Amino acid sequence: MTTERREPALNAGEREMLEGWLDYHRRTLAWKCEGLSDEQLRTASVPPSALSLMGLVRHMAEVERGWFRKVLVGDDLGPIYYNDEDRDGEFHLTEADTWQETYTTWQAEIDIARRNAAGFELDDLSRGRSRFSDEPFSLRWIYTHMIEEYARHNGHADLLRERIDGVTGD
Repeated sequence: MTTERREPALNAGEREMLEGWLDYHRRTLAWKCEGLSDEQLRTASVPPSALSLMGLVRHMAEVERGWFRKVLVGDDLGPIYYNDEDRDGEFHLTEADTWQETYTTWQAEIDIARRNAAGFELDDLSRGRSRFSDEPFSLRWIYTHMIEEYARHNGHADLLRERIDGVTGD
């Protein structure tokens, strides 16, 4: 599989621009994982950290689910990988955890995120509310936050990938 990344249009409208940047960052994370074995994808950065590329992708599946299902449309299916006993479960990998399952789950959450967001305008408010202020979020805020979330974790992915096999890139 070769991940194709395209920079967002330079003169698009706001929604197209936000969706373009979010998709660009989603593809960047996939690209950072390309060509690696399950063992390499499970490789933690530096002890005692459990941070790995597969863990980052599992985390982003949780984030997609949290913002576009639970918060945006009020569909709380619960977490995928973590639980009350292990709040960082998405990062705690075993030999049984595979890239195929991780990637498939992540892509399914992205597909649902796109469908859910399609039913909202940028100024529309979420059904879920902030746990801090009890206010709803606009779709614009969620898109902006998701771009920030991916961009931050793509920086982590850069360092992880370089440590695994020396590959660097934007």
